[in-house]
Amino acid sequence: MFRILIDTCVWFDLAKDYRQRPLLGALEELIRHGEISMMVPHVVVDEVFRNKARIIEESNRSLSGSLKRAKEAVDKYGGPQGKRAALRLLNDVNHRLPTLGEAAAESIARVEEMFKAATIIETSDDVKLRAAQRAIDGRAPFHRQRNSIHDAILIETYADFACAKRAPGIRFAFITHNTKDFSHVGVNNKLPHPDISACFSRVKSLYFTTLGEALRRVQPQLLSDLMFEQEWIEQPRCFTEIIAAIDELFDMVWYNRHMVWREKIEAGKIKIVEKETFPIRDHRTRPIQRDVWNLALRAAAKKEKSTVRKILVRGMISSGVC
Repeated sequence: MFRILIDTCVWFDLAKDYRQRPLLGALEELIRHGEISMMVPHVVVDEVFRNKARIIEESNRSLSGSLKRAKEAVDKYGGPQGKRAALRLLNDVNHRLPTLGEAAAESIARVEEMFKAATIIETSDDVKLRAAQRAIDGRAPFHRQRNSIHDAILIETYADFACAKRAPGIRFAFITHNTKDFSHVGVNNKLPHPDISACFSRVKSLYFTTLGEALRRVQPQLLSDLMFEQEWIEQPRCFTEIIAAIDELFDMVWYNRHMVWREKIEAGKIKIVEKETFPIRDHRTRPIQRDVWNLALRAAAKKEKSTVRKILVRGMISSGVC
Protein backbone atom coordinates (compact mmCIF):
# COMPACT_ATOMS: atom_id res chain seq x y z
CA MET A 1 0.00 0.00 0.00
CA PHE A 2 1.02 3.58 -0.70
CA ARG A 3 0.41 6.31 1.85
CA ILE A 4 0.34 9.60 -0.01
CA LEU A 5 0.41 13.26 0.97
CA ILE A 6 -1.00 15.60 -1.67
CA ASP A 7 -0.09 19.28 -1.67
CA THR A 8 -2.92 21.83 -1.55
CA CYS A 9 -2.07 23.16 -5.03
CA VAL A 10 -2.78 19.71 -6.50
CA TRP A 11 -6.26 19.66 -4.95
CA PHE A 12 -6.96 23.13 -6.32
CA ASP A 13 -5.84 22.18 -9.83
CA LEU A 14 -8.00 19.03 -9.72
CA ALA A 15 -11.03 21.13 -8.80
CA LYS A 16 -10.45 23.93 -11.33
CA ASP A 17 -9.77 21.80 -14.39
CA TYR A 18 -12.82 19.93 -15.71
CA ARG A 19 -10.53 17.60 -17.67
CA GLN A 20 -9.05 16.27 -14.41
CA ARG A 21 -12.32 14.63 -13.32
CA PRO A 22 -11.30 11.17 -14.61
CA LEU A 23 -8.09 11.42 -12.57
CA LEU A 24 -10.06 12.42 -9.49
CA GLY A 25 -12.35 9.45 -10.03
CA ALA A 26 -9.38 7.12 -10.44
CA LEU A 27 -7.94 8.35 -7.13
CA GLU A 28 -11.27 7.66 -5.40
CA GLU A 29 -11.32 4.14 -6.82
CA LEU A 30 -7.72 3.35 -5.83
CA ILE A 31 -8.54 4.46 -2.28
CA ARG A 32 -11.66 2.29 -2.31
CA HIS A 33 -9.60 -0.70 -3.56
CA GLY A 34 -7.19 -0.23 -0.66
CA GLU A 35 -4.21 0.52 -2.91
CA ILE A 36 -3.82 4.01 -1.44
CA SER A 37 -4.45 5.71 1.88
CA MET A 38 -4.17 9.46 2.28
CA MET A 39 -2.34 11.52 4.86
CA VAL A 40 -3.95 14.95 5.03
CA PRO A 41 -2.30 17.62 7.21
CA HIS A 42 -4.84 19.82 8.94
CA VAL A 43 -3.32 22.88 7.22
CA VAL A 44 -4.37 21.40 3.86
CA VAL A 45 -7.95 20.88 5.05
CA ASP A 46 -8.08 24.46 6.35
CA GLU A 47 -6.66 25.91 3.15
CA VAL A 48 -9.04 24.00 0.89
CA PHE A 49 -12.03 25.00 3.03
CA ARG A 50 -10.91 28.64 3.17
CA ASN A 51 -10.36 28.93 -0.59
CA LYS A 52 -13.06 26.70 -2.12
CA ALA A 53 -15.42 29.59 -2.95
CA ARG A 54 -12.56 31.47 -4.62
CA ILE A 55 -11.55 28.39 -6.64
CA ILE A 56 -15.09 27.91 -7.95
CA GLU A 57 -15.38 31.60 -8.84
CA GLU A 58 -11.96 31.68 -10.50
CA SER A 59 -12.82 28.61 -12.54
CA ASN A 60 -15.86 30.38 -14.01
CA ARG A 61 -14.18 33.77 -14.42
CA SER A 62 -11.05 32.35 -16.04
CA LEU A 63 -13.04 30.38 -18.60
CA SER A 64 -15.37 33.31 -19.35
CA GLY A 65 -12.49 35.75 -19.85
CA SER A 66 -10.50 33.38 -22.03
CA LEU A 67 -13.57 32.56 -24.10
CA LYS A 68 -14.42 36.22 -24.63
CA ARG A 69 -10.88 37.03 -25.81
CA ALA A 70 -10.83 34.03 -28.12
CA LYS A 71 -14.15 34.99 -29.75
CA GLU A 72 -12.97 38.57 -30.25
CA ALA A 73 -9.72 37.38 -31.84
CA VAL A 74 -11.48 34.92 -34.17
CA ASP A 75 -14.12 37.50 -35.14
CA LYS A 76 -11.48 40.12 -35.90
CA TYR A 77 -8.66 38.10 -37.46
CA GLY A 78 -10.22 34.77 -38.48
CA GLY A 79 -10.22 33.74 -42.12
CA PRO A 80 -13.52 33.37 -43.96
CA GLN A 81 -13.28 29.57 -44.23
CA GLY A 82 -12.54 28.56 -40.64
CA LYS A 83 -14.15 31.50 -38.86
CA ARG A 84 -17.66 30.10 -38.75
CA ALA A 85 -16.53 26.69 -37.48
CA ALA A 86 -14.30 28.28 -34.82
CA LEU A 87 -17.10 30.52 -33.56
CA ARG A 88 -19.46 27.57 -33.46
CA LEU A 89 -17.03 25.65 -31.24
CA LEU A 90 -16.55 28.67 -28.97
CA ASN A 91 -20.31 29.07 -28.67
CA ASP A 92 -20.52 25.43 -27.65
CA VAL A 93 -18.03 26.09 -24.84
CA ASN A 94 -19.95 29.21 -23.82
CA HIS A 95 -23.12 27.14 -23.56
CA ARG A 96 -21.34 24.69 -21.23
CA LEU A 97 -19.84 27.31 -18.90
CA PRO A 98 -22.52 26.92 -16.21
CA THR A 99 -21.96 23.16 -16.26
CA LEU A 100 -18.20 23.61 -15.95
CA GLY A 101 -18.71 25.92 -12.97
CA GLU A 102 -20.91 23.29 -11.32
CA ALA A 103 -18.19 20.72 -12.04
CA ALA A 104 -15.68 22.73 -9.98
CA ALA A 105 -18.09 22.84 -7.04
CA GLU A 106 -18.74 19.11 -7.39
CA SER A 107 -15.02 18.33 -7.49
CA ILE A 108 -14.43 20.36 -4.31
CA ALA A 109 -17.25 18.42 -2.62
CA ARG A 110 -15.66 15.13 -3.68
CA VAL A 111 -12.31 16.25 -2.31
CA GLU A 112 -13.92 17.12 1.02
CA GLU A 113 -15.54 13.67 1.14
CA MET A 114 -12.12 12.07 0.67
CA PHE A 115 -10.78 14.21 3.51
CA LYS A 116 -13.47 12.82 5.80
CA ALA A 117 -12.30 9.28 5.13
CA ALA A 118 -8.59 10.15 5.37
CA THR A 119 -6.17 10.39 8.27
CA ILE A 120 -6.16 14.07 9.31
CA ILE A 121 -2.80 14.98 10.81
CA GLU A 122 -2.60 17.73 13.39
CA THR A 123 0.49 19.93 13.26
CA SER A 124 2.72 19.06 16.19
CA ASP A 125 4.93 21.54 18.01
CA ASP A 126 7.98 19.63 16.80
CA VAL A 127 6.91 20.06 13.17
CA LYS A 128 6.34 23.79 13.75
CA LEU A 129 9.82 24.15 15.25
CA ARG A 130 11.50 22.32 12.38
CA ALA A 131 9.54 24.39 9.83
CA ALA A 132 10.61 27.58 11.61
CA GLN A 133 14.22 26.41 11.62
CA ARG A 134 14.04 25.93 7.86
CA ALA A 135 12.99 29.57 7.59
CA ILE A 136 15.90 30.68 9.76
CA ASP A 137 18.37 28.61 7.74
CA GLY A 138 16.88 29.67 4.38
CA ARG A 139 16.45 26.05 3.32
CA ALA A 140 13.78 24.87 0.88
CA PRO A 141 11.00 25.79 0.66
CA PHE A 142 12.34 29.11 2.03
CA HIS A 143 15.17 29.38 -0.50
CA ARG A 144 13.15 31.81 -2.65
CA GLN A 145 12.90 34.53 0.02
CA ARG A 146 9.14 34.19 0.52
CA ASN A 147 6.80 33.10 3.30
CA SER A 148 6.51 29.34 2.80
CA ILE A 149 5.63 28.24 6.32
CA HIS A 150 2.70 26.08 5.17
CA ASP A 151 4.90 24.36 2.60
CA ALA A 152 7.52 23.77 5.27
CA ILE A 153 4.88 22.28 7.58
CA LEU A 154 3.81 19.94 4.76
CA ILE A 155 7.27 18.57 4.10
CA GLU A 156 8.10 18.23 7.80
CA THR A 157 4.80 16.42 8.41
CA TYR A 158 5.58 14.10 5.54
CA ALA A 159 9.10 13.50 6.89
CA ASP A 160 7.69 12.34 10.25
CA PHE A 161 5.93 9.45 8.53
CA ALA A 162 8.26 8.66 5.62
CA CYS A 163 11.44 8.59 7.70
CA ALA A 164 10.02 6.60 10.60
CA LYS A 165 10.15 2.83 10.81
CA ARG A 166 6.97 1.37 9.40
CA ALA A 167 5.48 -2.04 8.68
CA PRO A 168 6.85 -3.88 5.62
CA GLY A 169 5.00 -3.21 2.39
CA ILE A 170 4.08 0.38 3.29
CA ARG A 171 5.47 2.97 0.88
CA PHE A 172 5.08 6.73 0.84
CA ALA A 173 4.64 9.42 -1.81
CA PHE A 174 4.65 13.21 -1.72
CA ILE A 175 2.80 14.87 -4.62
CA THR A 176 3.04 18.55 -5.51
CA HIS A 177 2.68 20.90 -8.47
CA ASN A 178 4.77 23.49 -6.65
CA THR A 179 8.05 22.69 -8.37
CA LYS A 180 9.54 26.12 -7.63
CA ASP A 181 9.53 25.48 -3.89
CA PHE A 182 10.05 21.72 -3.73
CA SER A 183 11.86 20.60 -6.90
CA HIS A 184 15.49 20.80 -7.94
CA VAL A 185 14.80 23.64 -10.39
CA GLY A 186 17.44 24.07 -13.07
CA VAL A 187 18.52 20.46 -12.81
CA ASN A 188 15.40 18.27 -12.94
CA ASN A 189 11.92 19.36 -11.83
CA LYS A 190 11.01 15.75 -11.13
CA LEU A 191 13.69 15.52 -8.45
CA PRO A 192 13.24 16.97 -4.95
CA HIS A 193 15.28 19.99 -3.91
CA PRO A 194 18.56 18.97 -2.20
CA ASP A 195 17.31 20.59 1.03
CA ILE A 196 14.47 18.05 1.26
CA SER A 197 16.05 15.10 -0.58
CA ALA A 198 16.71 13.26 2.71
CA CYS A 199 12.95 12.62 2.93
CA PHE A 200 12.98 10.53 -0.25
CA SER A 201 14.49 7.33 -1.59
CA ARG A 202 14.28 5.14 -4.68
CA VAL A 203 11.76 2.68 -3.25
CA LYS A 204 10.21 3.54 0.10
CA SER A 205 9.55 7.27 -0.25
CA LEU A 206 8.88 8.81 -3.67
CA TYR A 207 8.55 12.35 -4.97
CA PHE A 208 6.08 13.24 -7.76
CA THR A 209 5.10 16.45 -9.54
CA THR A 210 1.88 15.09 -11.08
CA LEU A 211 -0.87 13.02 -9.53
CA GLY A 212 -1.22 10.90 -12.66
CA GLU A 213 2.42 9.84 -12.51
CA ALA A 214 2.06 8.92 -8.83
CA LEU A 215 -1.07 6.83 -9.38
CA ARG A 216 0.56 5.12 -12.36
CA ARG A 217 3.45 4.08 -10.10
CA VAL A 218 1.00 2.64 -7.57
CA GLN A 219 -1.00 0.43 -9.97
CA PRO A 220 -0.25 0.97 -13.69
CA GLN A 221 -2.80 -1.46 -15.14
CA LEU A 222 -5.55 -0.65 -12.66
CA LEU A 223 -5.08 3.07 -13.25
CA SER A 224 -5.30 2.54 -17.01
CA ASP A 225 -8.55 0.60 -16.62
CA LEU A 226 -10.01 3.14 -14.20
CA MET A 227 -9.12 6.10 -16.42
CA PHE A 228 -10.73 4.35 -19.39
CA GLU A 229 -13.92 3.82 -17.39
CA GLN A 230 -13.95 7.38 -16.06
CA GLU A 231 -13.44 8.93 -19.49
CA TRP A 232 -16.42 7.00 -20.83
CA ILE A 233 -18.77 8.61 -18.32
CA GLU A 234 -21.38 10.46 -20.36
CA GLN A 235 -20.41 14.06 -21.03
CA PRO A 236 -23.03 16.82 -21.35
CA ARG A 237 -24.06 17.55 -24.93
CA CYS A 238 -22.65 20.65 -26.53
CA PHE A 239 -24.88 23.41 -27.88
CA THR A 240 -24.70 22.37 -31.54
CA GLU A 241 -25.57 18.78 -30.63
CA ILE A 242 -28.65 19.97 -28.72
CA ILE A 243 -29.77 22.16 -31.64
CA ALA A 244 -29.21 19.28 -34.07
CA ALA A 245 -31.26 16.95 -31.85
CA ILE A 246 -34.10 19.52 -31.66
CA ASP A 247 -34.06 19.93 -35.45
CA GLU A 248 -34.14 16.17 -35.97
CA LEU A 249 -37.07 15.77 -33.57
CA PHE A 250 -38.93 18.62 -35.31
CA ASP A 251 -38.40 16.92 -38.69
CA MET A 252 -39.66 13.58 -37.32
CA VAL A 253 -42.86 15.19 -35.96
CA TRP A 254 -43.43 17.12 -39.20
CA TYR A 255 -42.89 14.02 -41.36
CA ASN A 256 -45.21 11.93 -39.21
CA ARG A 257 -47.98 14.53 -39.61
CA HIS A 258 -47.28 14.76 -43.34
CA MET A 259 -47.75 10.99 -43.71
CA VAL A 260 -51.07 11.19 -41.82
CA TRP A 261 -52.25 13.86 -44.30
CA ARG A 262 -51.03 11.72 -47.20
CA GLU A 263 -53.05 8.71 -45.97
CA LYS A 264 -56.17 10.86 -45.62
CA ILE A 265 -55.73 12.20 -49.17
CA GLU A 266 -55.27 8.70 -50.60
CA ALA A 267 -58.38 7.55 -48.70
CA GLY A 268 -60.39 10.47 -50.11
CA LYS A 269 -61.01 12.06 -46.72
CA ILE A 270 -59.16 15.23 -47.75
CA LYS A 271 -59.32 16.84 -51.18
CA ILE A 272 -56.67 18.64 -53.21
CA VAL A 273 -58.04 21.95 -54.53
CA GLU A 274 -56.64 24.62 -56.79
CA LYS A 275 -57.66 27.40 -54.41
CA GLU A 276 -58.63 27.04 -50.78
CA THR A 277 -61.83 28.83 -49.78
CA PHE A 278 -62.73 30.36 -46.45
CA PRO A 279 -64.16 30.14 -43.85
CA ILE A 280 -63.15 26.57 -42.96
CA ARG A 281 -66.09 24.60 -41.60
CA ASP A 282 -64.27 21.42 -40.46
CA HIS A 283 -60.50 21.47 -39.94
CA ARG A 284 -60.40 17.66 -39.82
CA THR A 285 -61.37 17.50 -43.50
CA ARG A 286 -59.87 20.83 -44.54
CA PRO A 287 -58.79 20.75 -48.24
CA ILE A 288 -55.22 21.48 -49.26
CA GLN A 289 -54.14 23.76 -52.08
CA ARG A 290 -52.29 21.93 -54.82
CA ASP A 291 -49.25 24.25 -54.77
CA VAL A 292 -48.95 23.85 -50.97
CA TRP A 293 -49.21 20.07 -51.23
CA ASN A 294 -46.58 19.96 -53.99
CA LEU A 295 -44.20 21.91 -51.74
CA ALA A 296 -44.91 19.45 -48.92
CA LEU A 297 -44.19 16.48 -51.20
CA ARG A 298 -40.85 17.97 -52.24
CA ALA A 299 -39.94 18.70 -48.61
CA ALA A 300 -40.87 15.13 -47.61
CA ALA A 301 -38.77 13.67 -50.44
CA LYS A 302 -35.84 15.81 -49.32
CA LYS A 303 -36.17 14.63 -45.74
CA GLU A 304 -36.42 11.00 -46.86
CA LYS A 305 -33.23 11.38 -48.87
CA SER A 306 -31.46 13.07 -45.94
CA THR A 307 -32.60 10.34 -43.54
CA VAL A 308 -31.36 7.55 -45.82
CA ARG A 309 -28.00 9.32 -46.08
CA LYS A 310 -27.75 9.60 -42.29
CA ILE A 311 -28.58 5.91 -41.85
CA LEU A 312 -25.93 4.92 -44.40
CA VAL A 313 -23.28 7.13 -42.74
CA ARG A 314 -24.08 5.76 -39.28
CA GLY A 315 -23.87 2.23 -40.64
CA MET A 316 -20.48 2.94 -42.21
CA ILE A 317 -19.16 4.46 -38.97
CA SER A 318 -20.38 1.55 -36.82
CA SER A 319 -18.85 -0.97 -39.24
CA GLY A 320 -15.52 0.89 -39.26
CA VAL A 321 -15.63 1.89 -42.93
CA CYS A 322 -15.14 5.56 -42.07
